Order: sequence, then C-alpha cells, then structure tokens
Amino acid sequence: MQQQQQQQRKKQTFSRRKACRFCSDKSQSVDYKEIKTLRHFVTDQGKIIPRRIFGTCAKHQRQVTDAIKKARQIALLPYAGHLNF
Repeated sequence: MQQQQQQQRKKQTFSRRKACRFCSDKSQSVDYKEIKTLRHFVTDQGKIIPRRIFGTCAKHQRQVTDAIKKARQIALLPYAGHLNF
C-alpha cells in the first residue's frame, strides 16, 4: 500500500512556470488599440484566457482584461468570437 503511494508521488511531473510576456519584454505594452496582441488572450469563443493558463502576472492580466473590454466597447474586438455569415 505504501509502495503504491510512493510510486504515485514519484510519477508526478511539474512543468516550468510560464513567464509573463510583458515583464520579460519591456518594449511591449498593453494597449487597447493593439488588436494583434490582444487576440492572443481571447479564445475562439470570445472568452478571456485566465492568467494561470497563459502565464501573465496579476498586474498585466488586469491591464489585459481592461484593454480587451475597452476594445470590445469601441468595436475593435468582437464580444462573441468570429461571426460566420
């Protein structure tokens, strides 16, 4: 019983922590007018990708969400993803 638990503990692998894109590259900034960078943070359905998946820090994730919401408000980004006509 104890051997099985020890083997299960050894099999767990941990991945490397993702670095924030904006912290590592100081030349990039979060701006609602830069739609190419904001599209990386939105899924096909139009949902904002959480920071635990994408790897941004808390400060920049707040800036990204505010920028996405502002870009949606002035119709630079769609609310519901891609529209197929």
